[in-house]
Amino acid sequence: MRFTVDDDAHTPPYEQLRMQVVDAVRDGRLAAGSKLPTVRGLADELGLAANTVARAYKELEADGVVEGRGRAGTFVSAAGDPVEQALQSAASTFADSVERLGVTTDDALAAVARALRARG
Repeated sequence: MRFTVDDDAHTPPYEQLRMQVVDAVRDGRLAAGSKLPTVRGLADELGLAANTVARAYKELEADGVVEGRGRAGTFVSAAGDPVEQALQSAASTFADSVERLGVTTDDALAAVARALRARG
């Protein structure tokens, strides 16, 4: 799996990398248990600062898409579809907020649709 970064894009490099990993996991190009390149190695390959790649990996780990195994490296999460798990977790958190706020389902769904449209 090769990753790329478009220097002319409005999206920050760490986010471009994060989304490429998510997309690759979602469509099966990166299977559960696949090892990702080292932070330093990928940073060198893409001409990025190591902190940029580390940020992408940290966010992917927080979302459950990858898991860091110390010196062994970073791997695609083996516990089911990590993208689906992260999506379901976010949806559950949102549903809890909607309930606490007393917002109707229709209003909550409309708010999500607006937020997604705003992201392009």
